[in-house]
Amino acid sequence: MIRLHELSGPEGSHKSAKRVGRGIGSAHGKTSGRGHKGQRARGKVRAGFEGGQTPINRRLRKLKGESQSARNIGMFKKEYTIINVGQLEQFDANTVITPELLLKTRFISTINEGLRVLGNGELTKPLTVYASHFSASAADKIKTAGGSAEVI
Repeated sequence: MIRLHELSGPEGSHKSAKRVGRGIGSAHGKTSGRGHKGQRARGKVRAGFEGGQTPINRRLRKLKGESQSARNIGMFKKEYTIINVGQLEQFDANTVITPELLLKTRFISTINEGLRVLGNGELTKPLTVYASHFSASAADKIKTAGGSAEVI
């Protein structure tokens, strides 16, 4: 049975801290790696201090609240799987098209946050399309062809 005091990290995982200020023979004596004079040689300088210049965290704009620009970044951004109306032309007339059917027929490889249908291309057959979102031109082209665009 292994005991806690017998455990150790893998070879090379622990490196000793650099010992500075221990004489000229150590190669880190005299100025101890701080160069000559100046604020950083003499004392502590807080993290992010830029010598009196306006710091970068104050120069950049802030994205706060529930605005569209704030919501559209990072963990709030929705990644839709996109398909164009022109790609749906390959299906037979009166087919019911769902995201699962598109996955099964390998038109798309994944359904991220949902399926988004865009209006690029032409559609001549009546199709019933189920998706999370339709662009205005895509919904118009599907309805013009005699089909229907259903939001899931």
